[in-house]
Amino acid sequence: MSPVLLTAQQLDFFRTFGYLGFPGLLADRVGQITEEFEAVWASRGGGHYGKPHDGKARSCIVPFIDQREYLCSLLDDPRILGIATSLLGEDFNYMGSDGNYYAGDTHWHSDGWHREISHLKIALYLDPLTRESGALRVIPGSHQTGDHYAERLQQEIRKSEELWGLHGRDLPAVALETRPGDVVCFNHNTKHAAFGGSARRRMFTINLAQRYPEERLQDLRDYLKGFARFWVDRPYSEVMIGSAGPERQRHLEQVMANDGHIAELSRQARQTMSEPSRG
Repeated sequence: MSPVLLTAQQLDFFRTFGYLGFPGLLADRVGQITEEFEAVWASRGGGHYGKPHDGKARSCIVPFIDQREYLCSLLDDPRILGIATSLLGEDFNYMGSDGNYYAGDTHWHSDGWHREISHLKIALYLDPLTRESGALRVIPGSHQTGDHYAERLQQEIRKSEELWGLHGRDLPAVALETRPGDVVCFNHNTKHAAFGGSARRRMFTINLAQRYPEERLQDLRDYLKGFARFWVDRPYSEVMIGSAGPERQRHLEQVMANDGHIAELSRQARQTMSEPSRG
């Protein structure tokens, strides 16, 4: 089935503001998605690397959708493919995923500050969330590198109380209130946060990027180094690779061809750390 492409208006909105919301996009799949989400955590002893989620800090599993064939198939869903293809091109890369139990506030940050290669996060929240109960908040337009406003936010947003006299929860922002089955996506550069949430908010993300040109492959390898802190030897699981048809393989091939250094970095991390970072 062909990807369900975004409209011209949706594309313009994303390019201008750095995010999009899709109410009810996966409502027909959310029941089984939630069951599979819980099955992944159960397979890990109910928590982060076998340590149960204690509600005091974020717990995270990487890679996440790779753990179950059904969740892997989200990459084949024409609606997810349509978002990715429209924003990143037909040859986009799957850059991994993470599954989370969030606890408390998540302060303002970007997931990167990419000046040339566009990176995209697709997020699914499995609990109803409002502005006051942990819904994702975004600052429109904060993704535009080279723009004075966005660059100033990049430098100063972590000092909002000192510089602007405002707690992070009071900064001007849009709250993307969601129900299970909704999908939101945003540019990795886009400033985002959440405030007032419970100690057990369920959420997982799919990370994607434009295909890297040959002259930028070292940048890709440098990006992939980040997987080592989760003690994994490759960004993808055997389930993800083994269940991939020709279309999905296209979105895996470049990362797989450039991930040979991760295993050694992961070995070093296991030697020097008592547990993976939760950052």
